[in-house]
Amino acid sequence: MLDKSALLFGVSKYLEKGIITGNVLIHKSLLAELERESNDGLVSAEIALDEVKKLKDITERILVNFEIVGDDSKKGEANELSREYCLEKGCIIVTADETQKKICDAMGIQYNFLQPLKQGLSFESFFDDETMSLHIKEDTVPRAKKGKPGNWKFVNLSDKPMLSTDVRMIANEIINAVRLIKGSFVEIERRGSLIIQLGNYRVVITRPPLSDGWEITITRPVVRKRLEDYNLDERLIKRLEERAEGIIIAGAPGMGKTTFAQALAEYYMRLGKIVKTIESPRDMHLPPEITQYSKNYAEIGELHDILLLSRPDYTVYDEMRNDEDFKLYVDLRLAGVGMVGVVHATSPIDAIHRFVNRVDIGTIPNILDTIIFINSGNVSKVYTLEMTVKVPAGLKEADLARPVVEIKDLATGNTEYEIYVFGEQTMIVPVNRGITMSNMEFKISKIVNNIIPNATVKYEDGEYVIVIPKEEIGKYNRKLVQRLKRLEKKNNIKIKIKLSD
Repeated sequence: MLDKSALLFGVSKYLEKGIITGNVLIHKSLLAELERESNDGLVSAEIALDEVKKLKDITERILVNFEIVGDDSKKGEANELSREYCLEKGCIIVTADETQKKICDAMGIQYNFLQPLKQGLSFESFFDDETMSLHIKEDTVPRAKKGKPGNWKFVNLSDKPMLSTDVRMIANEIINAVRLIKGSFVEIERRGSLIIQLGNYRVVITRPPLSDGWEITITRPVVRKRLEDYNLDERLIKRLEERAEGIIIAGAPGMGKTTFAQALAEYYMRLGKIVKTIESPRDMHLPPEITQYSKNYAEIGELHDILLLSRPDYTVYDEMRNDEDFKLYVDLRLAGVGMVGVVHATSPIDAIHRFVNRVDIGTIPNILDTIIFINSGNVSKVYTLEMTVKVPAGLKEADLARPVVEIKDLATGNTEYEIYVFGEQTMIVPVNRGITMSNMEFKISKIVNNIIPNATVKYEDGEYVIVIPKEEIGKYNRKLVQRLKRLEKKNNIKIKIKLSD
């Protein structure tokens, strides 16, 4: 008597090799369950039904009986009804499920617990040291993404398109291997899709009607770095150790964000910090000292309570996508938990935009203090956030002073953006776009000195001050005034005239 776990484990191989012998029985309730699940779009049910067909063909070839047994009138779970039938008829349950094995032991039912056959995974032949992901789809040639973050290329691995049966066979092999490979588990099974963590491989299997054909995507980390391998600026290292508690790691897909987050999590662990992660799915490869939580197996409120009660020093939140993710990050950060969030963004300022409309401006520096932008596998930009009260750059009246969040480049210390409320709108405004202070002083000096050679220009208190000697004030004519006004308007600056003593 076969159960679902035996079908998913590829029991036909055991029958074909003569490891198990005898008539093959399948309970009607199991077929009904598989039919129901297949209609609901579950990939595992489709694989199990393929195995039933394979078993029927093999039994015909080796001349043993294949029977569908059981009473239609009885209601209950397939495993329960199969055990009742075997208890009554004296047949042997064939299973790969630990729970089924334990119940059979307790009930005194004979069972055959399938042991793994020694064989490799066929898809591993497509991987080499440079391969990050394998893309298999029915009626197309298998392809691989090779290279390193920021420098990927797609390579055809065969001239022959893969048939639907070939893709299903690989899917079956992967599902069978979940019990065999350490650290493997089914992360999510939904209508038409299955996500599996298979050792170092993350596998996504989709089938119609979700996709237009059977497709398998298998990814694995190409590189595993320590934080020291990034050759970070000493100021950033010092900040990560002493001050940074609201960290965002941003970058485009495939640029190495998760690899950096993984290195940072291990770095904090080596510093003696308690580190935990929230992932969906769990695909970071971390030491056992770091607990990895799956968002797919718990409600957001449950994760919130667990993390507050377990009191980690840092929580790494991989792949923040929706409002719930950002809300949990904000709540935990305001509760005092150090947070490291990973978000998709095409520029470092885009990562801050994701938070601006979700929180009050006054809380932003308490939630975010360090933005790390990853490009081509390296840290390309680091922003810090600080709150102050001032007149925002570009505004001129002193009574327009307000709370302003300054976004500074850690490397230069220059303010590149300001966040403030103007009317009812929260603005993120570039400071001195495209022109530096010294360049602007030079530009004004060039315009003024063509007419007033002894005039000087300096920047103070947010204004450019032109100091004109008293004896040359007559040269300050209408043409010069108009040129300076155009420059003010174009660059959103304020120019003031002052006479020297």
